[in-house]
Amino acid sequence: MAGELPFESPLVKLREKIQELEQFGMEKGIDFNEEIARLEERYKQLEEEIYSNISPSQKMHLARHHQRPTSLDLITLIFENFVELHGDRVFGDDLAVVGGLAKLNGTPVTVLGQQRGKDTKDNIARFFGSAHPEGFRKALRLMHQADKFGRPIITFIDTKGAYPGITAEERGQSEAIARNLLEMAKLHVPVICVVIGEGGSGGALALGVGNRVLMLENAIYSVISPNGAASILWKDASKADQAAEAMKITAQDLLDMEVIEEIIPEPKGGAHRDYEITASAIKDGLIRHLEELSLMNPDELVEDRYRKFRKIGEFEGGAPKESPEKAEELIIDSTLVGND
Repeated sequence: MAGELPFESPLVKLREKIQELEQFGMEKGIDFNEEIARLEERYKQLEEEIYSNISPSQKMHLARHHQRPTSLDLITLIFENFVELHGDRVFGDDLAVVGGLAKLNGTPVTVLGQQRGKDTKDNIARFFGSAHPEGFRKALRLMHQADKFGRPIITFIDTKGAYPGITAEERGQSEAIARNLLEMAKLHVPVICVVIGEGGSGGALALGVGNRVLMLENAIYSVISPNGAASILWKDASKADQAAEAMKITAQDLLDMEVIEEIIPEPKGGAHRDYEITASAIKDGLIRHLEELSLMNPDELVEDRYRKFRKIGEFEGGAPKESPEKAEELIIDSTLVGND
């Protein structure tokens, strides 16, 4: 197994034992088929036990796996005729955000995504997928273009967060993110967002205001990265695993809270095990949701997006809801108290 994580070590050791037994049998001419078959069965059982009980912290490590497919990997496998477009027409071109024109099953779309590097040099050039303001402004330029020509928008989210350096702050990082939130809410075309790896902080949300938000099975999505949360709560970023367990960042947690609409299954062991199976599952989900959204007119799409985000945070329990009449009385009483 390539790129195995610590919790996968029992599988690695068992696979090595099977390979050693096969090699020894070939060299010595001894038949170990029965023993190998027994170990293969044990391997399948252990694989099922491990991957059916992955903890939030383990999912965090899967989401950050260096071999996990990037936005460009998936764009290449899912879409046809992709043409990348560059620049924000204000400052420059941010390689941490990629985007352009493509076709999804024959339908013209605009596709955007945060892009991590494939090696150290590429990661440095792309700021490890953490965008500067010009990256968000490039994305917004392409979204406005899509809105003008009636093309659906698909975004891939995969970032620990927006770039936190002084250069980004000097160029208006917070304004660029806020502007994207505002403008995405008003788009008159279908918007589908897919969290493919780590969706962290405002950097993720700047591409995340969609009619539908989907997540890969082992992706994570949170208001702050587990490392950042650990730094704030315990003054120790090394406690990221502990923070991940408490933050409700997994796809299942977010589906239960209705933050997302669908969990897209991954190959056993994670998306990095088979890019094509992962891409095929995402493509099926995109086509299905796009067909549903295409039945809405522009005003209905805006209203649908508004209602999706307005309902986030609603919960049952706590103090009973007051009647409208009682609520009005409370408002009047509080006003009188304030005047006193």
